[in-house]
Amino acid sequence: MNAGPAVRAGHGQHTCPCFGAASKIGGDRPGTFGLQLSGSITALATPFTVAGELDLDAWRRLLGQQLEAGTSAVVVAGSTGEAAALFEPEYDLLLRTALEVVAGRIPVIAGTGQSSTAHTIEQTRRAGSLGADAALVVTPPYVRPTQAGLAAHYRAVADDGALPVVLYNVPPRTGCDMLPETVAALAGHPRIIGIKEARTEPERMDALVALADDGFAVLGGDDPTAARAMLAGADGVVSVVSNVAPSAFRLLCQLAGAGERERAGALDARLQPLFAFAGVEPNPIPVKALLARRGIGHGLRLPLTRLSAIHADEAGRILALADEIEQTCRDTLAA
Repeated sequence: MNAGPAVRAGHGQHTCPCFGAASKIGGDRPGTFGLQLSGSITALATPFTVAGELDLDAWRRLLGQQLEAGTSAVVVAGSTGEAAALFEPEYDLLLRTALEVVAGRIPVIAGTGQSSTAHTIEQTRRAGSLGADAALVVTPPYVRPTQAGLAAHYRAVADDGALPVVLYNVPPRTGCDMLPETVAALAGHPRIIGIKEARTEPERMDALVALADDGFAVLGGDDPTAARAMLAGADGVVSVVSNVAPSAFRLLCQLAGAGERERAGALDARLQPLFAFAGVEPNPIPVKALLARRGIGHGLRLPLTRLSAIHADEAGRILALADEIEQTCRDTLAA
């Protein structure tokens, strides 16, 4: 059962009873490409075969599970998707296959961020030519630009016009932190449609939520604080754990988006062991271990390695918990 379109009616409020979908209904700001993002958005893991090649059968099944659960949008070839380990033909094949499976039912967002502006523009054009709906552009990894450099980088990518741009700030992975003042300077750009913010401080989310409008969505990028962020006014979350618990994240976003604090808090508390497990080793190692136990993929590409044997028993317990929570949430959504 897919979630229907949701259009912002105010911070944390939506006009659709689903309270959390990504919609191709346009906002009021000209040039937003008619795309608004909200609700549960999954940063998809990339399944590999035992031989280390792309597992397109598993990829289609993963996409199908997300669609069936009502996920609002998907991210292809982000950091959870091991984008840095993909060759260009593989990137193209993943994105083309995702677009074929999704068939316009929800937005497909392509990870396109690179360490240089020219390469980011090139990758964004590549994703646009393949049919992606938007680009998720991480702050340039490793090079540590200034705030002025970050602003110039994103304006250049957006001005090129290949795709609408979602900013992505995740300092532990990139080595730089895009401050709210810089985001504020970019939020009015007609081709910049939102931000995924992975910092967890309430003050950071409060500062960004104040910038949100019909043409600029604020999305959490941290599963353990997703409910808190949405209750504070964020539009949704780009999630890792929703790879294995998509129905739970759909319901969590519905409840938090509707301001149902008690019910959202209760579900969030049930999900905390999944969040903790997802952090026992670098992402996406733990979530891919859970997917593998469901028959979705077989490992990662170096320098990432399989989940350590010390966590194997815990993985089994966590997957059983995820299955239990998913069934409960599916029943709730179907009621």
